[in-house]
Amino acid sequence: ESIEHFKQELKEYMDYYNHERIKSRLSGMSPVKYRERAQLTA
Repeated sequence: ESIEHFKQELKEYMDYYNHERIKSRLSGMSPVKYRERAQLTA
């Protein structure tokens, strides 16, 4: 169970890191939002 628990916790952290975490360096957006915006303007 501990490996499965670790995998679940890692997945949740990666989701947070990419979708919810706000970076001032990325104009106050999450990495995913910043990437989406960059693709729209390219």
